[in-house]
Amino acid sequence: MTKPAYPKYPTRHGYMSEKIQWDYITTAIEKGVLPADAHRIPQILSLNASHDTGQPIQFWQLYSQLGQDRIVGIVADFYERVFADEDWFTSVFARVGGLGHHVNTQASMWIDVMGGGPYYHGAEYRLSFHHTHNAMQLMNDKGAARWAQLMVETLDNSAHHMTDDARVRPSINTFLTYFMGKYAQEFAFENRSVFGATNPEFKLKEDVVNKAMAT
Repeated sequence: MTKPAYPKYPTRHGYMSEKIQWDYITTAIEKGVLPADAHRIPQILSLNASHDTGQPIQFWQLYSQLGQDRIVGIVADFYERVFADEDWFTSVFARVGGLGHHVNTQASMWIDVMGGGPYYHGAEYRLSFHHTHNAMQLMNDKGAARWAQLMVETLDNSAHHMTDDARVRPSINTFLTYFMGKYAQEFAFENRSVFGATNPEFKLKEDVVNKAMAT
């Protein structure tokens, strides 16, 4: 089987990517998903997905595989579902802007965090402001449950955007699970991380470990 060659799309850090990368790695180390020295492992820190399909794609490496159009496609599908939903949910988004506005801003955030470069101006301050001022009405158990339900429907319908690399969906699930966990803690609602299987434990191959020990 031919191994995929990445990056398919050029990558660079954005306004949020390095901070989110560092915070996620710290959390993943505590949970045993990443090794204790993950902050120093090039394969983990890289913005480019590994050619080795036995290694997971970290979510800041997703842009190298998906590029802009696929990410925008997934986000657009989600917001089409949002704007077709019940009024109590849809109206919160509609007060901020139309479908195009939400697709543009959310896709910019995803692209920024996923290694596509500086797209989400304002970074975490902007994200926090949005949740506490624009979306506060939905930052609760009911709102989180509906958001997660629509996102799962979106992902289940978006296989055509995820290429034939089976690592992409778990990586997106990991991205969403991480952020949902952050918001659940911040806004004290039940963690609705129901997106599906997340990245498996990262393990360096024996030859890589031996080389590292020899240096």
